[in-house]
Amino acid sequence: MEFERKRHNHTHINIAPLVDMVFLLLLFFMLTSHWIQEPAIRIRLPESSTAEVKSEQVKTIFIAQNGEIYFMERRVAIQNLRMAIEGEVRDREKDFLKIKADKEANVGLLISVIDEVRRSGVKNFSIVTTQKVK
Repeated sequence: MEFERKRHNHTHINIAPLVDMVFLLLLFFMLTSHWIQEPAIRIRLPESSTAEVKSEQVKTIFIAQNGEIYFMERRVAIQNLRMAIEGEVRDREKDFLKIKADKEANVGLLISVIDEVRRSGVKNFSIVTTQKVK
């Protein structure tokens, strides 16, 4: 009596096409992403141990060490800051505003800028810091 042997069919999953697709997607996202560049106003941000990294397209106020104020990359006097903000910000309830002050900048000037932002009606704003290196 002859017995038939069972043949085992080994099924292998070929992952080469999957790897190809992953690399193509990676290449696509790298080529289509936009790199956000900060304007060339030279400031040194203060450090904070609770700082978070965010990448958003928002309107920014810069306060330089020498007391110069820049809004949307244009120099603005503190007296004209509120009018500049009101001219640029469309929705004061939803739009977000960043304040980047040099760590050597006058704190009184920073408070004046915050007051002008509040007087303009902007509800959402933050003071930007860098994360402290441990």
